[in-house]
Amino acid sequence: MGEKLGYDTIDLRRVNKASVELVKQVAASNLFGGASLRISGCVGPRGDGYRIDQRLDTDAAQAYHFEQIAALADAGVDYVTATTMTTSKEAIGIARAAASLAIPCVISFTVETDGTLPSGQGLGEAISQVDAETDGAPAWFMINCAHPSHFAEQSDVWQLWTSRIGGLRANASCKSHAELDQATELDAGDPHDLAKQYAEICGRLPNIRVLGGCCGTDHRHVEAIANQIIRNG
Repeated sequence: MGEKLGYDTIDLRRVNKASVELVKQVAASNLFGGASLRISGCVGPRGDGYRIDQRLDTDAAQAYHFEQIAALADAGVDYVTATTMTTSKEAIGIARAAASLAIPCVISFTVETDGTLPSGQGLGEAISQVDAETDGAPAWFMINCAHPSHFAEQSDVWQLWTSRIGGLRANASCKSHAELDQATELDAGDPHDLAKQYAEICGRLPNIRVLGGCCGTDHRHVEAIANQIIRNG
């Protein structure tokens, strides 16, 4: 992507460093009451996050994402997060690239309305495959860009892979990726209902540490989620 913007490797590192420095300045300000903050450098899939328009094998994915992850690591992020991952192979390549640079990584998959990745692979199978083929390199896994109703049933029964899920960044809308891609208006859903569904899922996932929002969410959703989780202890 850097090449499409006219950036070479030097430019890529320069703009990433400038971005991280800005975030560090904000984190060091008094806006957060002295809270300890960690900075994540985010990377996305090479192609579309809603559908698979490119299928990278693990080696190609590792090579493609290496420079961006290296730039973020050099800029001083605490870890990298790969969001809206559509295939396990690209996720494996990213995890291997991060491991080769000794920077922690988080892999965040997206799922369709039936709970499977856009590749058709089951969520649990994808998480287990990434762990198996990277020696458990990801610090944890996350789910993003999907409504809780799309994946809630998969967390009903405790399994080893569910213990690896450490974050949720769900959509406000329960629409499919295809429907969202064609939407002309933002679907903000119901912030309080979304928060209740978060709380129910978190009750079944023992290692959740990051909560946020994705498509259609704003401060209302994040506030409702925080309040709901606090009430539930």
